[in-house]
Amino acid sequence: MVKVLSERLCLERRIRTAVLALLLCAQAGFGFSVAGQQESTCEANGSIYYVGEWYFLDSDHCTQCECTAEGSACARTECTSLPAACIHVSHYPTDCCPRCEKIGCEYRGVVYELGQNFQPSECEQCTCDSDGIARCLVADCAPPPCVNPVYEPGKCCPECKEGPNCYVDSSRSQVIPAGEPVWVDTCTKCRCHDGQDAGYWEGNRLATCSRLKNCTPQQPSIQQN
Repeated sequence: MVKVLSERLCLERRIRTAVLALLLCAQAGFGFSVAGQQESTCEANGSIYYVGEWYFLDSDHCTQCECTAEGSACARTECTSLPAACIHVSHYPTDCCPRCEKIGCEYRGVVYELGQNFQPSECEQCTCDSDGIARCLVADCAPPPCVNPVYEPGKCCPECKEGPNCYVDSSRSQVIPAGEPVWVDTCTKCRCHDGQDAGYWEGNRLATCSRLKNCTPQQPSIQQN
């Protein structure tokens, strides 16, 4: 009877010792559970990660991984495109993607700072507004009162260097000055519109002409009455 009791106590001690050893192993992180089954872990960045944990790779901050029972499952983050009007870009070592620190206005391929006034052409005056949109005013030039206007560098609207004029007829082969009537041949007298006429130069670039009856033109000449 004493021998049986002694064997039972010895067996109980062995069982308690084995359980305690398993508990200590589990607490020490040796990857074993109380039931004796190995737990899955992932090793990266010099650290141990357990199933369900997420982490970024130290060697590539754009790659994020999840520790799964089958091992690490990783995916790389794709950076979105920066705004076209970004005028200051920063790329911090701990960031995956670059940051746009300052936005301006993009207009015809050129970037301007917020609040900046600029003149992309002789006829435009623009401002880069605080919302990143370039807003422009375009000069409204009146139609030039001549058929041969000249565009000067740095000026928006064309100028009539030879003064107001028009074509004699639709052939556009002859130009006469505006104002007084002009004899374009011995039988035909023409007159351009001038600034005193109603509807002055509204697209009418041809002269108003009158022809003498029963007249045969002789040598062409241009003279004023």
